[in-house]
Amino acid sequence: MNPRLLRRPAAVVLPLSAALALTAVVGPAEAEPVRHGTATARVVSTSTLPDIPLAPFSNALLPGSVDDDRDVDLGGIGSDLYPAERRGEYWTVTDRGPNGQITVGKDKRRTFPVPGFDPAIVKVRAVGDRIRVLKSIPLTTRSGAPVTGLPNQPGRDEAPYDHSATTPLAYDVNGLDTEGLVRDRDGSFWLADEYGPSLVHVSATGRVLARHVPRGLALTGADYPVVESLPSVFLKRKINRGFEGLALLPDGDLVMALQSPLLNPDKVAGEDSRTTRLLRFSPRKNRVTAEYAYRFDAVGVVEPGQTKTSELKISSVVALGGDRLLVQERTDKASRLYEVRLRRGADILGSRWDSTASPTLEQLGDEAAADAPVLAKRLVVDLNTVAGVPGKIEGIAVEGSSTLVLLNDNDFGMTDGPEAFDANGRLVDSGVETTLVRVRLPHRLR
Repeated sequence: MNPRLLRRPAAVVLPLSAALALTAVVGPAEAEPVRHGTATARVVSTSTLPDIPLAPFSNALLPGSVDDDRDVDLGGIGSDLYPAERRGEYWTVTDRGPNGQITVGKDKRRTFPVPGFDPAIVKVRAVGDRIRVLKSIPLTTRSGAPVTGLPNQPGRDEAPYDHSATTPLAYDVNGLDTEGLVRDRDGSFWLADEYGPSLVHVSATGRVLARHVPRGLALTGADYPVVESLPSVFLKRKINRGFEGLALLPDGDLVMALQSPLLNPDKVAGEDSRTTRLLRFSPRKNRVTAEYAYRFDAVGVVEPGQTKTSELKISSVVALGGDRLLVQERTDKASRLYEVRLRRGADILGSRWDSTASPTLEQLGDEAAADAPVLAKRLVVDLNTVAGVPGKIEGIAVEGSSTLVLLNDNDFGMTDGPEAFDANGRLVDSGVETTLVRVRLPHRLR
């Protein structure tokens, strides 16, 4: 067991068959949801990713893409997790690569110490206490060039800098901040990206086939097709909080989860809001078919003691069958899983809530009172209370009928601040490992 993993008491789990659906209600009743049953969830296996130097890994996929990895190892593969063809094997995806923040004067600058890194799809298997990499697929443009993880547009995305935050780097219109992942029936992949935010269709070999972005984004010059097919209100996404979770429903539709509330109409509303959004996309129709409002619990419920509402995030959504979806609410230190049903009556696509008209969805303190439909939800498990679960879980999959598979994002071993690298520009590793755990629930998920 990784010594850095927190030891926590066992969880109390709400059976999925429970009749009570927890709805979004503001007030004291929300401080602690009603629970049924006293059975516990437990970790049944733990595996960690061994040290794999980033330059050899990257250059084996795209020769010459990384000239200096600054002693960074492969990491960040916990951005999402999707079952592969064989039981116990999973598709994962890296995020945009090693990155951090350093404050210079009044500015928080985004650093990219390995700017040549190309986000990759990585197939893994847990073998005993180790995660084994089985296959890696680099993401490439139409002409075969790496997409990189660098920001796309000046003025809209954070300006990129080198590891010391002193030297500006070039933007990359092809760059992707990959977070969500599913594998389609034809062997292709769909990815959720934070920059656009966008939905990206990728071939089985990693070539970007299309990138679906909000209408009005005007992303020009990309070396792959860019389709403005998503609602324009998603242009209001918070920086570094675009699409994070992605699920593949049984009917073939995709569901994208916006990590945090839109800054709609402005930053104040977005930072204070507890309402984010899900989008349903039909690959067959090649368009968005529904939009849903999702209401977080109060931040102090998700992470006891936390008071900043802006810390609330969705990092993972998982299809459970039919119209049922598992949704993760988290902060960087805490995580809870809920079940929702994507009811037709909750669709807000094309309604006044799918716009910037005042009052916006994000400005409402009590959506129910304003007749704005919010998805009803039911608590499945509070991962904060399961001993052996690492922090910052972003990848979640379901194995069998009652086992969760969880994968954390270790941020490539990076921390924020100038202390992330030593005087020679080499990484001072955080010691946080990429860790995959299997959690047995006392109730069936499907």
